[in-house]
Amino acid sequence: IPEAAIADLIASVTNRFITVWNATPKLAQIEATVIRWFCDMVGYGDGAGGCLTSGGSIASQSAIVTARTKLLHSDFSKATIYASDQTHHCLAKSAFLAGIPRENFRYIPSDQECRIELALLRERIEQDIIEGWFPFLLIGNAGTTNTGAVDDLVSLREVANEFRLWFHVDAAYGGFFCLTERGSQKLHGISTSDSVVLDPHKGLFLPYGTGCLLVQDIVNLQESHSFNSHYMPQMTGDLQRTDFCNISPELSRANRSLRLWLPIKRHGIGTFKRLLDEKLDLAEWAVNRLGELKEKWRDALEIVATPQLSILAVRLVKKNFPADSNDAMNHRWLEEINNSGRVMLSGTTIRNQFVIRLCILSFRTHMDRMQECLEIMEETGKYVLDSQVS
Repeated sequence: IPEAAIADLIASVTNRFITVWNATPKLAQIEATVIRWFCDMVGYGDGAGGCLTSGGSIASQSAIVTARTKLLHSDFSKATIYASDQTHHCLAKSAFLAGIPRENFRYIPSDQECRIELALLRERIEQDIIEGWFPFLLIGNAGTTNTGAVDDLVSLREVANEFRLWFHVDAAYGGFFCLTERGSQKLHGISTSDSVVLDPHKGLFLPYGTGCLLVQDIVNLQESHSFNSHYMPQMTGDLQRTDFCNISPELSRANRSLRLWLPIKRHGIGTFKRLLDEKLDLAEWAVNRLGELKEKWRDALEIVATPQLSILAVRLVKKNFPADSNDAMNHRWLEEINNSGRVMLSGTTIRNQFVIRLCILSFRTHMDRMQECLEIMEETGKYVLDSQVS
């Protein structure tokens, strides 16, 4: 968005130190205002807060450190974390960098809709407690990277309450769909989380390097991140006038808030809501169009994941082909699609099957581009199917 580039130009030219309130109170207030907007969006109350980060990875690590400080002592060797097998790998990496051993990250199987299996989750937590482990963190997905799946956040909150776990939600991709009526229904329960990660460089179409961590109680963030020294400027000690260096991992960093504040003030949040609603519409249209292709091709097309938000996954299938041959066929299909030079789709693996993934989230993607995409998929898919030897 051009306004974001203008904001970054202003931020770079002024080059103000953003993480200490007394150094730049007006710019610090702009970041605090943006954070308050996002807290209101997810349904957090007055005591909530957060910070802007470089992206979901650093935001997730900071959330894990906060949960660790709140619930653990200095020994993390028996501390365990729970998430579905569809959870982004950055959560496991962040946990490891936060001092949690790799083997303590528990991947819980997901169901046919790629949501965490609640019964298996409870079973694993109970088993770990019996064996002397210390469960402390439960991660829910509000839009997975693979399929856009949304876990049952309300039920996960209940599990977290039952076992006294910190409940964190990864909404890096899906969180800003809260702005829409359909999205807020799908993400029901996100307001009950202890922390949530958002990526404005996804759902708000902003430049890369724009992430966000929100916490239900900003005091927890401060207690896990606050350090000081004699050479530092005077801190306010007031959470209403936030010293961001004391609630985040970074001391020196760029001013990220202006690239958020300026586009939202310029266009209004309603513009972003309408664009996100359009992406939901386009995903529904695409899956219906693919359903027509499935009939036309006599089930040679499989819709592996229908859109819960704006991601869907499909693959070509020949019934008499072994799994590796079907995978090779879909690799070829993806190559043919992207060789068109008109659209760019990605591939992933779901339930040990290679699939083609459509992620509809660019503010420049409209119906004309989706129609062209489906025409290319049909043309190349028919070519690949016809060229296979059964």
